[in-house]
Amino acid sequence: MNIVVRTLLFGLFFGLTLVSCGTAPDTDITAATSASGTNPNIVFIYLDDLGYGDVSAYGAGTLQTPNIDALAEGGVRFTNGYASSATCTPSRYALLTGVYPWRNSDAKILPGTAPLIIDTNQTTVAGMLRGAGYHTGVVGKWHLGLGTGNVNWNEHVSPGPNEIGFDYSYIMAATQDRVPTVYLENGMVEGLDPDDPIEIDYQNNFPGQPTGKDNPELTTMKWHHGHNNTIVNGIPRIGYMKGGERAKWSDVDMADHFLERAQQYVREHKDETFFLYYAMQQPHVPRTPHPRFVGKSGMGPRGDAIVEADWAIGEFVQTLREEGLLENTLIVLSSDNGPVLNDGYYDDAVEKLGDHTPAGPLRGGKYSLYEAGTRVPFITYWQGHTQSKVSDALVSQLDLLPSLAELVGGDAGATDGRELLATFLGESDQGREELVLEATSRTALRSGDWLMIPPYKGKPVNAYVNIEVGNDPNYQLYNLADDVGQTQNLAGENPDKLAELVKAYEKIRGTENAKTEPLKLE
Repeated sequence: MNIVVRTLLFGLFFGLTLVSCGTAPDTDITAATSASGTNPNIVFIYLDDLGYGDVSAYGAGTLQTPNIDALAEGGVRFTNGYASSATCTPSRYALLTGVYPWRNSDAKILPGTAPLIIDTNQTTVAGMLRGAGYHTGVVGKWHLGLGTGNVNWNEHVSPGPNEIGFDYSYIMAATQDRVPTVYLENGMVEGLDPDDPIEIDYQNNFPGQPTGKDNPELTTMKWHHGHNNTIVNGIPRIGYMKGGERAKWSDVDMADHFLERAQQYVREHKDETFFLYYAMQQPHVPRTPHPRFVGKSGMGPRGDAIVEADWAIGEFVQTLREEGLLENTLIVLSSDNGPVLNDGYYDDAVEKLGDHTPAGPLRGGKYSLYEAGTRVPFITYWQGHTQSKVSDALVSQLDLLPSLAELVGGDAGATDGRELLATFLGESDQGREELVLEATSRTALRSGDWLMIPPYKGKPVNAYVNIEVGNDPNYQLYNLADDVGQTQNLAGENPDKLAELVKAYEKIRGTENAKTEPLKLE
């Protein structure tokens, strides 16, 4: 397979040209199909705020994740696998579109009332696979906006997942800590009583509605920062909500609920080729593990939520096995960004951490341009097809769209991703050469073993979450092969390498850095 350079115009949506470069070596694509000659089912298992060191297969922390480890042991475990951003919405945007989120000014952490930020004419993983004959579904967290900016939650909400390639959707609109605290199935709020309509406002409270700030006696979870508005199930949230009582979710049952929906999707579509985006909510705040998992980790709710998530993944994989689908299903497991401990609630995540290292050997975490912000667990597994190996190849979630398009004979459109199918199957050790990383409107360049962070104003540590965010008035340059913990800034010692990376960065990103904005809480 030769290198293919495709330069296409995105049209009015982007107003600029992107290049999609195939960089994988020659490979027999026919080997990437099932014994029956059909394309495999494809499943994305996408966790939320799971750090590089939170998976025991990565050999860093003290938590045990046996079911994730089983996928890692039977597939390809990437040590240089990246989300595109150190926060949620941008990474999810990039995962589904294959496009850098900084190309879309709306691809930032969104309120629960934000409009859909993926253009309905844009190519997505789901749309590409549907065009290749797949049935497509999403179960779990969405957080990419819904509607056009003025949503009536009591009617059909559109556009949403179903308008960008998904045949079936069962989602929460934004995050577990944001209103509305309801599930939507194919654009309709599930279980809504028409005599108790939902009202949502992110600016003003509704008369008579208690809040976490004014009524702490009504809460069962104490807020730390930013999470002090409407109280649902004893948990103060971001944003104000009135009505919809019968439709509100049960937080402690959420993991079970999404698992059951994912299993149901598999069983209902086992006789056709399918793509499922299983977007788990753990271990994002509020951490509300089911009572049967409480205390299992010894690390408080965050650790218990990870144990719960690992169990759910094991149950889901077992469902594939029982339905005779595991040998014909390609599973991609990853996280939207790195770890954070205190992200808005007092829940003992800091106090009970013990010897566990959520970021592993990496510096920073969620919201950070340092490695722990975007280098995440990244595993591909296809029983009987992926090589069992540890790969140091540089790969990004951006690369999944063009690589899967190569696998199924689909059209990826214009993308920032690289076609790395052979790498994802473990047949090659060749990854991409460079990658622009993002954290809250700031960007940096990973090139080979080097990471270059441009100068940024602002405090070096975010006091709310106690994480180094990467701000420094001077250029930063790190050799990750020798210093994965980024302890030595080599910019002053390597002016030629710094100049080389700045030039490469500006070729992709432009000569003007994005403005540093105040930290938004997810």
